[in-house]
Amino acid sequence: MLPLFLIYLLAVNVMTFLLFGLDKHKAKRGKWRISEATLLTMAVIGGSIGAWGGMRIWHHKTLHKKFKFGIPSILILQLALGTYLLTSNLHLLSGVF
Repeated sequence: MLPLFLIYLLAVNVMTFLLFGLDKHKAKRGKWRISEATLLTMAVIGGSIGAWGGMRIWHHKTLHKKFKFGIPSILILQLALGTYLLTSNLHLLSGVF
């Protein structure tokens, strides 16, 4: 069974990816939009891979500087933090995976 944290990461990334697609769909039709704050918050709480994928697949928010540079920055920081936590606590994870 997957650890709860990995299930959380998978869920938040799928949700973030879908939110980017939904916002793109709404933008094309001139409808109510998902706020940029919501999209960025989803990236910050763990959905940065989904946000990056959503930007690439849906071609959405690619020209906005806060997304063009912000999403990759969030992703890099999260990867660095995750790497640090995994390598500094390997002895704690011996029975998890």
